[in-house]
Amino acid sequence: MASYTSLSLILLSITQLLSLLSPQAQAQTPLAPAPAPSGPINITGILDKAGGYGTFIRLLTETQVANQINNQANTSTEGMTVIAPTDNAFNNLPAGTLNKLTDNQQVQLVLNHVLPKYYSLTSLQTVSNPVRTQATGQEGGVFGLNFTGSQGNQVNVSCGAVETQIYNAVRPGFPLAVYQVDKVLVPQFSSATAPTAAPPAANTTSGGSNGTKTTDENPASPPNASGRMNVGLGLVGGLSLFCMGLLS
Repeated sequence: MASYTSLSLILLSITQLLSLLSPQAQAQTPLAPAPAPSGPINITGILDKAGGYGTFIRLLTETQVANQINNQANTSTEGMTVIAPTDNAFNNLPAGTLNKLTDNQQVQLVLNHVLPKYYSLTSLQTVSNPVRTQATGQEGGVFGLNFTGSQGNQVNVSCGAVETQIYNAVRPGFPLAVYQVDKVLVPQFSSATAPTAAPPAANTTSGGSNGTKTTDENPASPPNASGRMNVGLGLVGGLSLFCMGLLS
């Protein structure tokens, strides 16, 4: 009797095991929930989560460039790319650099770190230079960055006299790529527009043989003017004497 009971239990266990391994049972097994879709792009949130970008976050907020990046990254089909300087990068600037910039120059400084489309690190190694940024000059000229590849798939970026490496991809995926740099890409701001050309000098009269120029302030009298005046006075005097002789 005991042997029969043990055999029944073994058969029951085998039956349950086979039912669990059947395709139908697997189909009924609940799947793991799909990951919730990520929210809209928020550049300051991305940098805040990464840490070490306090100064750049402040500039992005004060200049309202953060809103521009978020709007374009969430709506554009081309995406965007941000080159994000660390706090150490700003600390290494000469003292007072940011305070000496006007409000407009601070905006242009931030926009010089923003590319109007998405670039992967691979594409930056072979991109055509210079790559246009969102910054513009006083006369509408566009600032650009130069990207070059180096050994080990490393990418360098330069702006004028400033050159640094991209050390980390804070956010590599489309539609917004965010890359870390340890130098601030300060554009070459123009202090003033080109001066207007001076009007041509007035014509002057040549002087003596020494080649100096002289200009007469009073125009010359017409030629023979004094002689004509003397002749006229003589005629008037003669007629007067003739008339007096007739009357006498």
